[in-house]
Order: sequence, then structure tokens, then C-alpha cells
Amino acid sequence: MKSATQSAGTTLPSAAGPAVPPLGGVSKRGCDIVAAVLALAFLAPVFLLIAALVKASDGGSVFYGHRRVGHNGRSFRCLKFRTMRVDADRVLQDYLRANPRAYEEWRSTRKLKDDPRVTAVGAVLRKLSLDELPQLINILRGEMSVVGPRPVVEDELDLYGGAAAYYLRTRPGLTGLWQVSGRNDVSYATRIAFDTQYVRTWSLARDLAIVCRTIPAVCLSRGSY
Repeated sequence: MKSATQSAGTTLPSAAGPAVPPLGGVSKRGCDIVAAVLALAFLAPVFLLIAALVKASDGGSVFYGHRRVGHNGRSFRCLKFRTMRVDADRVLQDYLRANPRAYEEWRSTRKLKDDPRVTAVGAVLRKLSLDELPQLINILRGEMSVVGPRPVVEDELDLYGGAAAYYLRTRPGLTGLWQVSGRNDVSYATRIAFDTQYVRTWSLARDLAIVCRTIPAVCLSRGSY
């Protein structure tokens, strides 16, 4: 399998299979565009404030784009406000080598509850899910949807097994069943089951219901770290 650092716009032929239209078609895409435009206009002052805080924290870049797998296996840069130290890769490798239990946690979930890479400002942004707001730009670009599976890196598709076919049928989402059902408090296998269920039972009404459930989930910071 190719590296997750492949160039932008490439496709993973071994995982994607025959190209299929994204889940929801024109109706879902239209709703995504309207929602993203309205959200960006309304949240512009919040964007500027967060950008200033991130920049002031350590002088590094404001945004971070990580390579993720999208619809039909097409890779894209998933945008976030930067929440980690500028030397995050080195810090992670040193930490995992020194902490076997943390290594096992990382190997099974690709996340750390106590992540040494996260800055003080970044911890607050993650807790409130504000670091993910730049993904509204990904939505306008057609790389993501408002609702869908959370975008994964290429290596994570191995964990999906046969369920990867469901993940690849739709654009990844800013929110989804996983985010409103416990997030990091549920197992990765459960997350995969949520993604599969979402694709199998999709409707605009269900998307709206998930968006409505996202608001209290974010406010209560359920499973967020």
C-alpha cells in the first residue's frame, strides 16, 4: 500500500474499486454548499480570534493540513487549526518509544488520551472541536461533507476490512454518527460500524438529525480529546 504522504489528488486504486457517485448526489452536495457558506460567514470573527491565539501560542503556522482518504479513495489535505507543537512528529516517536502502554493505545486507535504533542491552546480547541472548523473549506472544495464518516489516513483503511467499501462511497464528514455517539469513548470497531450504518441508512432527514445532535455533543465535550 502506498504511503499516506502521496501527492494531492491521487487515488488509491487497490481500495477504491470502480468509481461511484458520492452518497446523496446533488441534494446532499447542495445542502453542504449552503451550510458551509453560511457557517463561514457567521463564524468569520471566531476564525480570526482562533488564528490569533494559535499564532501567539508558539509562532508557528495557523493551519495544518493532513493527508486523508476521501470519496472513491481520492486523497486530500484535511484542514485544521494547528493544535500540536511544530516538532510533533519527533515528540510522538520519542514518547511512544518510552511508553509501551501509549504505543499500544496508538496502535489500536491512532489517538492518545494524554497526547504530549498538543499545545495548551490546542487542548482547548480540541475539547470544543473548534480545531475542525477549517474543514468548512474542505466542504466547499467538494472534498468533504457536513455529515459523514470522519476522514481517515490510508493505513486506517486496513482496520476497516470489507467495510472500507462503505467508507469510500461517501465524502468524509465534519460531523457524523461517531461524533454524536461518544467519539473517542467508543472502540474503533464501533466507529467502523457507525460509518457502515450511516452509509446503509443515509437520508437528508438523518443528516439533519445528526447535525442537531452535534450541538449538545460539542457543548458537553463527550468523548473529545
